[in-house]
Amino acid sequence: MKENSYILNVKNAYTHAGSFHSDDVFATAFLQILNPNITVHRIFKCTSELDGIIYDIGWGEFDHHQKDKRYRENEVPYAAFGLLWEKFGTLIMDEESAQKFDEYFIQPLDLSDNTGCDNDFAMAISDFNPKWDEDKSTDEAFFEAVSFAKGILERRFEKTKSNLKAREIVREELSKLPEDIEIFELQNDVPWKSAVKDTNIKYVIYKSNRGGYNIQCVPSDEDKDELKKALPEEWRGKTQEELEELTNVKGFRFCHNSGFLCAAETIEGARAIAKMALEF
Repeated sequence: MKENSYILNVKNAYTHAGSFHSDDVFATAFLQILNPNITVHRIFKCTSELDGIIYDIGWGEFDHHQKDKRYRENEVPYAAFGLLWEKFGTLIMDEESAQKFDEYFIQPLDLSDNTGCDNDFAMAISDFNPKWDEDKSTDEAFFEAVSFAKGILERRFEKTKSNLKAREIVREELSKLPEDIEIFELQNDVPWKSAVKDTNIKYVIYKSNRGGYNIQCVPSDEDKDELKKALPEEWRGKTQEELEELTNVKGFRFCHNSGFLCAAETIEGARAIAKMALEF
């Protein structure tokens, strides 16, 4: 791949000096992950002698301060991190996952950098800038912030890879079952939402790390709170004694007050509860 060859062989990267923000910090962390051997330089002015990748300065391909800066289709403006991710993100993950990562992680950062709107990550990075009475250079503080951001990105990338692996495991389990099932018993303790969101499944049963079994409602969309079929109102927030009396299921020990999760002591109890919930 052309992009892969370029980014692995580029020796130098250049971004602006002085005070820093989440955009140039996360962009730098991303470049370091792509190419651990790259040397990052902080400069105040671009010159024609610079040989390498230039971002967040210079009005080039990976800058966004020019009048004709680029916008996404949803009108969220690109910043340097988003522009770099657009070109190199698929070197980290597949195209679908890269797009999703842009939507939930990068776009809020890009929007914050372009408009100044609040963002927790942006605020955390900003706090790395030296205080007025602190004896530390902005370059030293910048690379401390980059190290922090790099750790965040590495964990996010690893989690994405892990979730994709889990999705394939769950899909393999589902392939052995009828397509119209509404209750799914998960055999492996792995994330399951992305694999079942587009199925007819309403409840997933799986082992609880507190012992026993959980019965969890499937969201209408994996990133939203709306459920395909929430648990009955009359179960929510009740004690174990009340739940057992209401359902005649011994070991029905908990039902979350929001109606998305409940728990039973045995697999038989979990199955009975899920079937009962479907009938409401």
